[in-house]
Parts: sequence; structure tokens; C-alpha cells
Amino acid sequence: MITLFDNTARWNLPDHRRHGFHNIHTTMLYSMSLRAPRVLPLRKEIDWTIGERPGVARFLGMPHFSAFVVVRDDRVLYEAYAPDFGPEKPHAIMSITKTTLNLMLGRAVADGLVDLDERVGAYLPEIGTGYAEATVKAVADMNVVNDFSEDYSDPYTSSFDMDVAGGWRLPAEGQKDETARSFLCGVTGDDLVNRSGEALYKSANSDVIGWIIERASGRPLRDWLIEIVEAAGIEGCFHMTCDREGVPAVSGGACLTARDLARYGLLFARKGEGIDGRRVGDAAFIEETRRNPGPSLAKPLDWFHYSRQTYTDGTWFGHSGYGGQYMLANPDTGTVVVYLGVLENKAASDPEFGAALMKMTADLVAEK
Repeated sequence: MITLFDNTARWNLPDHRRHGFHNIHTTMLYSMSLRAPRVLPLRKEIDWTIGERPGVARFLGMPHFSAFVVVRDDRVLYEAYAPDFGPEKPHAIMSITKTTLNLMLGRAVADGLVDLDERVGAYLPEIGTGYAEATVKAVADMNVVNDFSEDYSDPYTSSFDMDVAGGWRLPAEGQKDETARSFLCGVTGDDLVNRSGEALYKSANSDVIGWIIERASGRPLRDWLIEIVEAAGIEGCFHMTCDREGVPAVSGGACLTARDLARYGLLFARKGEGIDGRRVGDAAFIEETRRNPGPSLAKPLDWFHYSRQTYTDGTWFGHSGYGGQYMLANPDTGTVVVYLGVLENKAASDPEFGAALMKMTADLVAEK
């Protein structure tokens, strides 16, 4: 977690990033692991033609590829793994973690604990000017202007400071040692209204939503996550990094195997229905997420929208993760597609690559 070049932690430098993403659950300063008492069984019904499609084969042949799984209902239609990875290994899913907040927020709204049109400051009086006057809905939809930045081409982006607060890197000499929530309170802003017409992606927003849910419900986020893990029927461990106070990094701290990420995605395909009749989230909220989306993303991702901590094109739900992970789920077909990878360019980001991969996965989840 030491910083070497370009103000970047060693594990996140291109030469070390693949090992870092495959081992984040054992590398970060603080973490928790959650398991389910009952596993959702998956059975193989392999359709080899999926892997023969040029679009699929292209992405499975890239050097950054780790894992790929296609699941429909309880059937594995296709799966593939890189030589240095495998079905039993957990992988960082980064911002795909944010989708857990859609389930939590949906339940909190349905139970009357959270009002999407209320000011953030009404729930978190201690929050700073970067969020106090924004509505919960605007924060959940990535529709807020403030001074937090998430430009990974900038070695001094605010996101790297948030990494220090969350235990993802060691503080520089003389840097204040703070927690995730003290960091959020320090985010500043003036006019918070987004007039750009595009989503302004900020991972800090997600941690604010998690804090609101915890405060409004009186229940720790750990308990909310346990319910999700148990409903999904995770087979291995749901690893979640946290800060020194034990606050889960719901903005991007989860690590899962590819199959377990697919099991989790099935919660969205089934609108919150899990194993043994367990339900998480709220079916009406999940449906509203895709039918009443927030702002569109910037080009070349402008063909879908950001809505309540998920991406959606009006049909599927999903999210990408920093560095090259993707999960899409379609309730109309019961299909989930998972792609795990680790980009090794300087910014760990490639919008053109992401747009092409999203289209490939969107086509797959649309098929019945």
C-alpha cells in the first residue's frame, strides 16, 4: 500500500495491478468476510456457441482477462477463466459493489425510513457543504456537483485521498490520518445542481448513501450486507474492505468469485428474490430504477443512464468496476453476465473498451 510513482499505491501500478486485484481481500488494512448458511446451487448447461462468438472471443482473448460467466436462472450457460485465475478465486469487483446500495436504499425507501427528495443534511447534520443541500435522489443518481474528483488520469484525484481514509493506501508523511466518514464531511461545494445533462460519477456519493441508510435505519451496514449475502446464496466468501472504524467500503470494496458475483446478480434478475424465500431490496424500487433512470453517462457510454447506484438502459441493470469488471442482469430473461479483468494501462480505464464490452454483455443478457 506504499506509494511509489505518480502518487499511486504500489498494488495499483500497471506492473502490480493484476496481482493487486486478485489479492485485495488479503492486502488492504481492514476487511470483513461474510458467508451464507445455504448456497444457491448452479448446474452446468454449457452452450459452447457463446464462446465462439467473435465479440465474446475477442474479450476472452485479451491479456487483461480474468473470468467470464453467463448464468440464466440456476444454470451456467458458459464460463471461462484465465490461466492465472480460476473458479475458486475471489476478484476485486470495485464499483460493482455500489449496486448493493440499490437493494439497501430500496428497502429503506419502502419502509419509510428514507425520502429520496429529502436533503442529505436532514439525515447527516454533520456532513459538509459538498452534500448537505443535495437531495438523496441526486446523490444516488450521480447527479451532484461538488469538489470531489474521480479522474484516474490525474495522480492527485480526490479518489486517491479517499483510498487513504479507507485503508487502501498508507498516508503520506504529514498527511492527516482520517476515516471514510471524516473524509466525506470534508468534501466541499457551493451550487450542487448538475446542469451538464450528464452523470457526474463520484464514488464518495455511494458512501454518503450508505451512511444515510445506516443512520436512518439504526442498523449497521454490515447487517444489511449479511442479508444480501444470505439471500444470494454465496458459496465462498463475500470479502469487503472497510476503514479503521469498520465502515464497509460500499462504494467499491467487495471481492467475489465470478460465480458468486453471478449469484449476486441473480438478485436483480429476480427483483430481490433470493433463496429460501429470502427477499432483499424492494421489487417496485428495482423496477423503478430501470423505468425512471437518472442522467445519461458521457460518450461513448451515453446509450445508458445512471439510476440509483446502477447503470440501466431501461431493460437491464448493471455496473462496471474500476480496472475492468462488469456485471449485467436482465429481469426479462433471467440472465446475468459477469466479466472480470484488470486493465494495465496507466489510468486503469478505457472508455472505448468499456463501451464495446458493455454492448457485448447487454446483447447476451437480452437473449432468452
